[in-house]
Amino acid sequence: MPPRHLALAVAVAAVWGVNFVVIDIGLAHFPPLLFSALRFTVAAVPAVFFVGRPRVPWRWVLAVGVVLGVVKFGLLFIGMHAGMPAGLSSLVLQSQAVFTAAFAALLLGERPGRRRLVGLGVGVAGIVLAAFDQGSAGGGSGPMRAFALVVAAAVAWGLSNVLTRKAAPPDLFRWMVWVSVVPPLPLLGLSLLFEGRAADLAALRSLSPGGVGALLYVAWGATLFGFGAWGYLMRHHEATVVAPFSLLVPVFGMSSSWLLLGEPVTPVAGAAALLVIAGIGLSSVTPGRFRRARTAAATAGADADVHAGAPARTPRPSVAAAAAARSGRPD
Repeated sequence: MPPRHLALAVAVAAVWGVNFVVIDIGLAHFPPLLFSALRFTVAAVPAVFFVGRPRVPWRWVLAVGVVLGVVKFGLLFIGMHAGMPAGLSSLVLQSQAVFTAAFAALLLGERPGRRRLVGLGVGVAGIVLAAFDQGSAGGGSGPMRAFALVVAAAVAWGLSNVLTRKAAPPDLFRWMVWVSVVPPLPLLGLSLLFEGRAADLAALRSLSPGGVGALLYVAWGATLFGFGAWGYLMRHHEATVVAPFSLLVPVFGMSSSWLLLGEPVTPVAGAAALLVIAGIGLSSVTPGRFRRARTAAATAGADADVHAGAPARTPRPSVAAAAAARSGRPD
């Protein structure tokens, strides 16, 4: 990945990590399914009236809208409302990296190499270690029902990652706006059915600055920016290259939960974070391929300058050249 893509991946991880603290704040103001419905409503309106059509088949918009918006976020919000702490939720949810790789192999035919498999293993070991530490520090890993709901949300996120890559939308911001159109009505219907009309109305009547701020963050920051940027990265790189960066989310999630919610971060959790970062390095950094791409781009640029009568120079490799060298196919 070129440096700007690396920086973007880390920025998305930071936004998503802090998002768990914001979700925890929002759940104090809204029932979970209503909160999720409002999140996507605010993300979609009024942007949907200005961005134009998604320029992909509607079946992909509906599929990702249901899997990501209704299933993944519905399960995550319910799980956190049922007792999963913000820091631990940020950790457990990142098992989606494994599910993404599995779905990519099944649906896209991608085969991660040995280096990436080792990196995923190291990163997952860090998640397991940190989850054990978080559970021990909190007197247990939380209700099993809540834990299972967050794991199921991770499965849905992994599937939605691969569906987004399969859809290959040309404009990722426009794509995310249209995906956000799908979840509100199903989530609102589920909220009325399971949470009740009275609870929903009470939450809407007692809106506070904290609730509104949480809603805006999860709608515009975590949804539009986060998934728009994530989809952009998935469009330009294999799923098994991008997915490991989500392992940084618990680092930001645990640290922000410690700073803002008072959840403890122990030396064991620090060791786990180092494992996560090491796993990302092993899974995503392929110096040999990047050097080959740089050499190829430099040679092409030098040849062009010589033929034009200009002094030879060594330009930086383009994203297209790096992607072509990485994938082994023309851009």
